[in-house]
Amino acid sequence: MTAVTWVALGLTLVAAPALPGIVNRTKSLLTGRRGAPVTQLYRDLARLWRKGTVYSRTTTWVFRIAPILLLATTAAAACLLPLDGRSALLTFAGDFIAFAGLLALGRFALVLAALDTGSSFEGMGASREGTFGSMGEPALVLCFAALALATGGTSLALMFSEAPSLWSADGPALAMVAGALLLLTIAETGRVPVDDPATHLELTMIHEVMVLDHSGPDLAIVQYATALKLALFGTMIVDVLVPRAGLPVAASLAVWLVALGAVAVALGVVEAMMARMSLARVPRFLVAAGILPAFAIILLLGSAG
Repeated sequence: MTAVTWVALGLTLVAAPALPGIVNRTKSLLTGRRGAPVTQLYRDLARLWRKGTVYSRTTTWVFRIAPILLLATTAAAACLLPLDGRSALLTFAGDFIAFAGLLALGRFALVLAALDTGSSFEGMGASREGTFGSMGEPALVLCFAALALATGGTSLALMFSEAPSLWSADGPALAMVAGALLLLTIAETGRVPVDDPATHLELTMIHEVMVLDHSGPDLAIVQYATALKLALFGTMIVDVLVPRAGLPVAASLAVWLVALGAVAVALGVVEAMMARMSLARVPRFLVAAGILPAFAIILLLGSAG
């Protein structure tokens, strides 16, 4: 652990709200609209933080603690990723299981908060989130399994620092893993075509319908945690595609930020080109995200044999 890892974590925490802004700005430009500025989420978070919080008499302490738990688990997951391209703040054998578990715990807290409101709409959103999450989590673990098989490591720091150097030997498998991570990024962060963070139609929402009762600082925490999760998934895509371990520290961080912005632009292009799919097709989307790393594992086992 070095000061660079702390700097990388700080940059992640600061830059995370800019990523949804880049996505929305790209989408606006490609669809011929003016759109909000890239810094819009920063303004929204500041505005929400100055407001008061309203709690329903139906809710309990579960509803109040859920946003804090969501942010805490997402931030803890960030400590397990090699954000600087070399090492992580926390690393140990099998930490990819802890990473997936922390994200699952955050989702579970938000689902419990939605159920705690007693609202039929939020209960519907919680059911959808739980169902689709149960399909996305195995796909994420399969991605990690493929990377572990390719690199021979069982920690995220080793997996993502070594993966970019293996493209000459295991390029097709790594391409499948990167594609699966992109699909999971769309699903896990509630982006089009799986979900639409800008919609207000309760019958079609997944993530947004669960946070209808959150307000003020609580809503700000939820929105920030979602942006941070987008930064984490974007970082995983970058670490599979871009070799940064051999670069100087400053260059590595600069390349990471630029590549992270490129991932956000790619998401914006996807949103501009595709309409939101029906809920019945979301499971197929998530199955595809799981099939890709499964095929990658088959390729890696075949090449090893």
